[in-house]
Amino acid sequence: MEIRADAETSSFSSSLFAAVSYGFASMAMVFINKAVLMQYTYSMTLLTLQQLFTTLLIHFGRKMGYTRARGVDMETAKQLFPVSFFYNANVAFALASLKGVNIPMYIAIKRLTPLAVLIAGCFMGKGRPTTQVTLSVILTAAGVLIAALGDFSFDLFGYSLAFISVFFQTMYLVLVEKSGAEKGLSSVEIMFYNSFLSLPFLMFLIIATGEFPYSLSVLFAKSYSFTFLMILILSLVMGIVLNFTMFLCTIVNSALTTTIVGVLKGVGSTTFGFFLLGGVQVHALNVTGLVINTAGGVWYSYAKYQQKKSKTVKLVTDVEAHRK
Repeated sequence: MEIRADAETSSFSSSLFAAVSYGFASMAMVFINKAVLMQYTYSMTLLTLQQLFTTLLIHFGRKMGYTRARGVDMETAKQLFPVSFFYNANVAFALASLKGVNIPMYIAIKRLTPLAVLIAGCFMGKGRPTTQVTLSVILTAAGVLIAALGDFSFDLFGYSLAFISVFFQTMYLVLVEKSGAEKGLSSVEIMFYNSFLSLPFLMFLIIATGEFPYSLSVLFAKSYSFTFLMILILSLVMGIVLNFTMFLCTIVNSALTTTIVGVLKGVGSTTFGFFLLGGVQVHALNVTGLVINTAGGVWYSYAKYQQKKSKTVKLVTDVEAHRK
């Protein structure tokens, strides 16, 4: 009994660490990317640099023995290609939307992801969630819509990009959970494959969109600014931290839990977004929507705790019945 209790405590600690780490990294990354894009508008080039930096760091880390991640396997690469595609499509559209949408509105739209994950999970054979889980996610999404009604500055193109990003993030999270659980890959290995496989696709994009080679010329010119250089380096480092914590959280927990964590950290991001990097005008509907959104997140956490507790009790009961 003591061994089982220790194992459960360790599992809970790992899940909590993964969720909290992802929440902090995700919140910081929104502001860092926004700060970079306010000075450097080439979002595709920024994403390419982040992925290249991640690939090289993990590669040399493996060569020097700092990580036990396995080398490239072509069969695994083929299986993980959809994960890489949806991830980069998600980030590409998200970064592009940040150029025209302020942070509170961006966060509000991205909070619709849990509802999309819930629906996708049903279609992909994960089974129907409990009534409380379903209602809590719907309440969270309803809070988003109410907050959006008191809108800040409306940008149809930016909104469209953000909604497309929600779709790609949904597919990405579901596929990451499946690949991590079924193929036994670590979060570092999935992160390496994701970054490595994205490079040809991103190189094609920056050429096709006309960013290259002008984006590099602008980058070199701005690199003389110490402030911009520090923000850019921080963006590259936090890109790795965010990817790692997101993959870890999705593997240790679930895709829906990961997105709910994103929703809850979004409350903090939205609050700071009203004042930082230009700020926006506060509206009563925004505050009302955020309160409803937070209530949905707390309700979801309670529902998942009750669900896990009931499964544990059932397991113990079944074992005792079997012994009799």
